[in-house]
Amino acid sequence: MKSLRTLLPYFSNYKLKTALGILFIVLANLFKTYNPVVVRDAINKLVAHLEHPTDATSLTEIVVAFSIVFFVVAILEGIFTFFMRQTIIVVSRFIEKDMKAKLFDHYQYLDQAFFRRNNTGDLMNRVTEDIARVRMFIGPSIMYSLNLLVMFIFCTVNMVRVNWQLALFVLIPMPILSYTIYRLNSSINKTSEELQAKLSDLTTMAQESFSGIRVIQAYVQEKMMARFFEDASEEYKTESLKLARIEAFYFPLIMFLVGFCLLIIILVGGYFNINGKISIGNIAEFMLYLNMLTFPMSALGWAVALTQQAAVSMRRINAFMEEQPSVLNQDAPAFTLNGDIEFRDVTFVYPDSGIKAISHLNLHIKAGQRVAIIGKTGSGKSTIADLCMRMYDVTEGQVLVDGKPIQQVNTASLRQSVGYVPQDVFLFSDTISSNLLFGNNTDNLAPVLAKQVAINEEIEKFPEGYDTMVGERGVMLSGGQKQRISIARALSGNPKMLILDDCLSAVDARTEKIIEHNLLDEMKARTTIVITHRVFSSISFDTIFVLDAGVLIEQGTHAELMQRNGFYSHLYNQQTAE
Repeated sequence: MKSLRTLLPYFSNYKLKTALGILFIVLANLFKTYNPVVVRDAINKLVAHLEHPTDATSLTEIVVAFSIVFFVVAILEGIFTFFMRQTIIVVSRFIEKDMKAKLFDHYQYLDQAFFRRNNTGDLMNRVTEDIARVRMFIGPSIMYSLNLLVMFIFCTVNMVRVNWQLALFVLIPMPILSYTIYRLNSSINKTSEELQAKLSDLTTMAQESFSGIRVIQAYVQEKMMARFFEDASEEYKTESLKLARIEAFYFPLIMFLVGFCLLIIILVGGYFNINGKISIGNIAEFMLYLNMLTFPMSALGWAVALTQQAAVSMRRINAFMEEQPSVLNQDAPAFTLNGDIEFRDVTFVYPDSGIKAISHLNLHIKAGQRVAIIGKTGSGKSTIADLCMRMYDVTEGQVLVDGKPIQQVNTASLRQSVGYVPQDVFLFSDTISSNLLFGNNTDNLAPVLAKQVAINEEIEKFPEGYDTMVGERGVMLSGGQKQRISIARALSGNPKMLILDDCLSAVDARTEKIIEHNLLDEMKARTTIVITHRVFSSISFDTIFVLDAGVLIEQGTHAELMQRNGFYSHLYNQQTAE
């Protein structure tokens, strides 16, 4: 339960609401436990009137008077119960919002290595399911626990004041009732979680079957997939029946235990009444107190189960909140990038996989230069882009930015100064215009950017033009269209450095030539790094770096590399022939 202590700072913003919530709990229970007193006095008065009809007060007057008192007390109880929920439950919603915002901000603060170690589903689950469970603890669990505590104190004091012996008989079965409910709730929660897991498996299998129906039909595996689905359905049915059996046992058992407690009150209370120790009104009063305690006692078992779930979820959340990025440096002063990048004897090994991507690399890209980094797949080209933006820190050696070690440079300023087009194109589920102008709200800039990457005519043919929704991850667009929008997005911030990582692989040769021609003007004013496994014949590069297995094997201009008749020359001749 130590993990739940980390929630205390969240309550500091809502001290007044929390204090008022506790006050309303006390007031609501004060009036609620006063109603049995009203009923007791009413019954005793009616019995006395029936035994002594000469009393000046009529039976109707007695009923009306006590009904009014009972109604007023019930109204006050309802008002304070409403305010109790409007404070405690509302505070839990506010804290839920704060936790989600803080966790989401922390996710964005973490480095790439963290996201390589953790899958997206788990990250999403902690923002949604885990925080929802913590919210259930902050709201209903705390509210019902405090409500039970206050009500138990009021009911116990009132019962002991009337007759401590009968109070003892009433209270002894309560822990048994609470423990039984707790065990049943735990079984229900555990079975429900298992049932949800089975349902998730069933849904995933159905989704994959429908998405891959062409593959299934092509390999004539319909019967096999049907058999797999039937087996998963059978497991889901088994868990559903297990949960139904537990729930079928739950309510009758609760009713039996409550009825047993009522029987004790009637028997023992009747005995004490015969001996003149308590009145008939007192027996009715005790029965009402028992009914009042029954639901909070049952809710206590539920609250304990919620607390256990919240503790587990909070540990999972805290584990992520304790993660710290190893590559950020936001405390350094902001700076303006000129675009000079130097790698000095850099070796880089991916921390999670242990793969050596770069080995003793030395290269220098001067500000304003246009360079190409060419090599086969897996040669370490994309790793250079990641290191230039400090997505990772080098294992050995140094990366210098404008002559300063990259660790001393403000990371946010560095990344804001770089226009990066990654190999894996990602578009947001928004309009084309929003994707083009991501991070830049300049009016009328979208068509200009689209023209630079030769996609403006295609966009204008869409029924909604630049307001067309691209769908999840840009599913409504072709691969080439997504790549071109990604390039335009990188240009929207007018970066000092432009990094293009194999970003024209999905466009045809004609479109590639147009884009290359349009990019020539954009490359003049900034450092440009083109990462590719193909030769860009239209662009005159100041230097071409050739990598193989993470090692720099050649460098020079196009003419120099062609004269050497090495790897680059062979690659160029091969592509030209094709």
